[in-house]
Amino acid sequence: MSAIASPTATASTRRPGLPREVLLLGACAILLALIAARFPGFVTPANLANVFNDTSILIVLALGQAAVILTRSIDLSVAANLALTGMVVSLLGAAHPDMPIVVLVLVALGLGLALGAFNGLLVWKLDIPPIVVTLGTLTIYRGMAFVLSGGAWVNSFQMSPAFLGLPRALILDIPVLSWIALAMIGLALVIFNRTSIGRAWFATGGNPVAALYAGIDPGRARFMAFCFSGTIAGLCGYLWVSRYAVAYVDVASGFELDVIAACVIGGVSIAGGIGSVGGTVLGALFLGIIKNALPVVNVSPFAQMAISGAIIIAAVLLNTRSERKAGRIILRNTTVLSGKPT
Repeated sequence: MSAIASPTATASTRRPGLPREVLLLGACAILLALIAARFPGFVTPANLANVFNDTSILIVLALGQAAVILTRSIDLSVAANLALTGMVVSLLGAAHPDMPIVVLVLVALGLGLALGAFNGLLVWKLDIPPIVVTLGTLTIYRGMAFVLSGGAWVNSFQMSPAFLGLPRALILDIPVLSWIALAMIGLALVIFNRTSIGRAWFATGGNPVAALYAGIDPGRARFMAFCFSGTIAGLCGYLWVSRYAVAYVDVASGFELDVIAACVIGGVSIAGGIGSVGGTVLGALFLGIIKNALPVVNVSPFAQMAISGAIIIAAVLLNTRSERKAGRIILRNTTVLSGKPT
């Protein structure tokens, strides 16, 4: 029994050296300093607030994706979920301009939850690999958006002022979209760190067999993670189309890659069981700063893609190195706990 005592379990997620959050804060500060040397206006409080607002949807989606990745799964359909949900609420808003915004938001949340639950059920009950499931549903959800719209766009003149105004409304001179992102960060902190389902996500990704012996159903934990991710994607569906004032089939095409990149840069392990809300948020902000700064310094879109890809590879290498070191700590602690000499 001593071989599975709590110190060993604690060591499995402890990383040597500086925490990822500290490293990311330093990287963001260095990046901002380099940009400020050439364009001081970029680092003014007003512009940094705009950068946060521009990155808000990425932050929110990354928090949902982080829950899925923690369970050794992945959701490639988040952007397609966003596109389908955004199309549905746009069509509803265009057909019924007097429909209360709260109803449209609830529709977005409910539809996103249903789409996420569909992914989760296929993974849980049919034991299909998550990457296969979400590759399939990615296409299905995009196809459904095309069928519902007939390939047509829903433009700003078809949307009511209330529909368009919510993300742009100001509270204490800060857009509601930014407040929603902050609220989701707070909610994620509570769910990940203070609830049984959050602990189940970490346990499932860290060691599914041990989680099962501890009374946790890994399949159910993955299902709940997909539901969480889907609900968040549904909310972002409304936020996206109302902020950009347009809905079409290919909206947010490829955005799922940015979402996954934000998680990886933030230290969420693709192998599951390791990650944090703070790291995920900082990973998304790091990407947001790069995407806002590179056009300012006249970097071509193709070079931007290459830079983003290089950063992702570097983050994966850093994650792999950290996890390998954590594994060695587990072996040393296990040896000590078992009473055998090192």
